[in-house]
Formats: sequence, structure tokens, C-alpha cells
Amino acid sequence: MNPPPPTARRRPLLVWTTALAMVMAVAGLVTMRPPAAEATPTGFAYRCGVNFCLDGKKFYFAGANTYDLFTYGSASGDTETQYMDKSRIDAQFARLQADKVTVLRTWLFNHESWHGFETEKGVYNEQQFALFDYIIQSAKNHGVKLLPVFENYWEAYGGVDTRLRWEGLSGGHPARAAFFDKTRCSGCFTSYKNYVGYVLNRTNHYSGLKYKDDPTIFAWELMNEPRYQGVSAEENQSGVTLRAWVDEMGAFVKGIDPDHMLGTGLEAHETRYGFGGDEGNPFVYIHQSPYIDFTSAHPYPTEDWAALTIAQTQELVRTWIRESHEIVGKPFYMGEFNVHNVDRTQWWNAIFQAFEDAGGDGTGFWWYQDRGIDGKFGVSQGAPELAAFRAHSDRQAAKNGTAPSPSASPSASPSASPSASPSASPSASPSPSPSPSASPSTDPTACTVTYRLSDWGHSFNADVTIRNNGTSAVDGWTLTFSFPGGQTINSIWNARATQSGRQVTAVNESWTATVPAGGTVNFGLNGNSSPGTNGVPTAFTLNGTTCAKAS
Repeated sequence: MNPPPPTARRRPLLVWTTALAMVMAVAGLVTMRPPAAEATPTGFAYRCGVNFCLDGKKFYFAGANTYDLFTYGSASGDTETQYMDKSRIDAQFARLQADKVTVLRTWLFNHESWHGFETEKGVYNEQQFALFDYIIQSAKNHGVKLLPVFENYWEAYGGVDTRLRWEGLSGGHPARAAFFDKTRCSGCFTSYKNYVGYVLNRTNHYSGLKYKDDPTIFAWELMNEPRYQGVSAEENQSGVTLRAWVDEMGAFVKGIDPDHMLGTGLEAHETRYGFGGDEGNPFVYIHQSPYIDFTSAHPYPTEDWAALTIAQTQELVRTWIRESHEIVGKPFYMGEFNVHNVDRTQWWNAIFQAFEDAGGDGTGFWWYQDRGIDGKFGVSQGAPELAAFRAHSDRQAAKNGTAPSPSASPSASPSASPSASPSASPSASPSPSPSPSASPSTDPTACTVTYRLSDWGHSFNADVTIRNNGTSAVDGWTLTFSFPGGQTINSIWNARATQSGRQVTAVNESWTATVPAGGTVNFGLNGNSSPGTNGVPTAFTLNGTTCAKAS
């Protein structure tokens, strides 16, 4: 949640009618958890095309925010019996479980002296992290997955203002934009990375698992509502500086933790939506980062600066989902939302209807409180709107258990430059589809393979998209290629693979077997490597036919 954006003002809602099918495929590298990986923990959520998946099946969810879990306890005295309040934590998770909250977004940041995780630069509070250890354990015991947020753009609990102060700079909006500019605050980059690295490598003293190895974590978010606003009119629309920060921090996170998904925490304000202003964080371009696994938005339609009707809010939600799935090529997470001074149940039902009809992937209302703290947006157990939420949760869960569709989205690739608005591009012209052959043939018009590499030296991830350029579907496929060096596969998802020396043979899973005419299928892999040896394979053969290689 955030204060009203300074540049926000009411505008007519822009309704997109442009055909978005087969638009520019610009989502970036996917770093996903495989459905099942040998010798690694099971139960990780991961991205599969434009959906979330869990254990090889689609995963739709209804969630909430309880940002203040980290404050449950006296923050003094004995760690296990006083500093943290285990009974209060357990009671809150029991309420969340009873109201069918599947994923809970929560804060994993605080620079204040009371319940601070990092109250001084580089000094991490062991008692506070021990409390968060218990939050993870209680979530696991109650069947709730967590989405922790690493830092706050806003001033609550210190946020980036504190990191700026540590470097001798002033904060406040919009001065805190300096946090995202390495030329102005290189120390901010270092302190943020140091903290995130500590979090990911933290060993939970109850489970013995490092945070990066715990499937109770659904995903991480880089920051609550980041923006690079007010520096220049050009930056407000382009988002170049924030995108560079997201790319650098995303690569850092994935280098330590390739197993969990990563989000931005974005609000999705833009003038073109008629919702908020241009704030240096354009929805499409920022989420096209190759290190980000899903998009996010935080609609508060009844705020004075928004002033949207129910119908306008529904169209806004549909637009976000459409752009997320068809342009960015990633799942959509409505990470915060709520209304006030209206019939909340009526509004929630309308929002849920639009969200579900458009195929939205996950929600998280703001916020589920355990006592009467917030009279504006706080939702307590027994609130009438929770009946609407539980029904929504049941409908989301009813869609789970199905295998992911192989052609749910266009292929994903990072964009070279920001785009102010989505635009369509022509689809590939039809040509004969590939078919198995006893010996390799060459028909680069039959198929195209895009191989997106994320290289971290000793490890790497690859996202592979196969496009069928033909006029008939491919039913069952085998893709062969050779690594450029001594790479070895650790895990693979949405396909099965064997490796002989440098040569890799990838075969479809049951849910990725069909590649429709003009459609795509996607799989990914994680592996070990030696620094300087990674690269994109030079050739790909699909069912005996050599495919074109996308640049």
C-alpha cells in the first residue's frame, strides 16, 4: 500500500482494442522451478508460460497481505518466548487458512529499532530473523505459501530512505529516486545486495533449510512499489533507470536462488490506463526484464486520485491480464487491492469476476489484520467481504490440477528498448510443419527456436521456445542441440532431457506435446558451467528438421 501518487489524476479509462495475438514476444528469461527435480526439494512454485505451476500442474490462487507479521512479539527479552509471539503468529495463520488464503504477501524489511531486521548498515538482527524463521514454519504448518518483500520504496519501516541516509544522501519522495541510480548511490546497490544475499542464504533454525531452499516461499519481490519518478519527463515514461536496477538486482537474486520466482512489486500506474500517472515504472517494459517471472499491479479504484467505477476497474484488470499474458508473456499477480466507503462485497465480487473471466493467475487483497488496526483497508476475520473472497478462492483452486497448455503465450524475449505502449507485429507466414525424418533435413522456415541464456559463471539458466511456423500442429517433439562448452544440466522443466557429452536431447512432457500451427511451446533448464564457456547453441533440430535460430 502507498500514499496517493503525486502525479495521479483522474482520466478516462483507456480500453485497448488492438489485436494482441502474436504481438512482439517480449518477456525475458524465465527462471522457474522444475515440476520435479531429482535430489532437490519438491513443492516449489514456478512459472510455466503465462501461468504459475506447482508440481507439474497449473496453480491459480487467492491470497492476501499481512504485512506486519514480523512485529508479532515484544521485540525484547528471550528470543523464543518473549521477542516473538508464537501463539499470535500461529493464530493468524489459522485464520488465514480458515478463510482459504493460499499465498500471503508479507514484509521482510525494517530498519527501525523495534523489530528491525537491519537497523544499522550491514548489522543484521539475529532475534528478528529468528522470528521470521518461525513465520515460515507456521506458514508451512498451515498450508500457506509466503511472498516476502525485500525492501520498501515508501518511508514506512525506514525503506530506501534509510539506505540513502547511510550513504549520506537525503530521502523522501522524489529525492529517493537516487537509490536506483548507481552513479548517484553505488553504496545503495551494495547495501541492498548484501541484505538480500544474507536473507537468501539465511538458515532457518527450526527447519535447517536455507531460505533459498525452502518451498514454503512462493516467490520473492524486489521492493514494495518501486518507481523512478520526477527525474525527467522522459524517464517517467521510459522507465530506463528502474529497468536497469531491476535487471541488476534480478540477476543477483537469481544467481543465488534460481529455484524461486521473482517479482517487482510494481503498482502498474500509467496515464495510458487512466489509473495513476507515469512514474518511471511502465508495466510492460519493467516486467519484460529477463529475471522477472510475473507481473504485478495494485488497484485502489476508490481513492480520490483514481475515482474509477466498477466497470472501469473491471476493464483495467482485464487490460493488465491481457497485456501480461499476450505481450509480456508472464502470469499476472494482483498483489494488492481494496476499496473503501463503498459496498466492499459488491466491488470484490465484480473485481473477482473480471479477474477470473480474463484468466488472472493470483490475487492478494490488502490486508488481513489480526486486530482492529486499520479502519480504512483492514479486513478482520468475520468480515462479510471474506465470503466473496472464499468463493473466489474456491473457484481459483477448482482450476488447479490441470496440465499447463503448451500454447498459452507467445515466446518470450527481453526487449532492447522501452515501448510507451504495446503494438502488434505480424505473425510468421505459414509454411509446412516439420515431421520426423530418418536423417536431418534443413527447412529453417518450418520452425524457429529461441534460446535465452542467463549466465552466472558457475551456473546458468536457459529458456527455450520452439515456434511451429507450419500450417499443421506438431504432435510430439524431440529437440536436439549441443552446448558450446562443458555445461551439464541439473534440472529441466516442461520437458525431459538426456545428455551425452555436449549433445542434449529434449523430449516433450505430456502437457507440452502439442505445438499448434503458428504456436509455441516453452521449456527451461538449469545447469552447471565454467565461467566464460557459456553461449547459445549454434543449431537446433526439431524432429529431424533443422530450425531457424532467433537472435
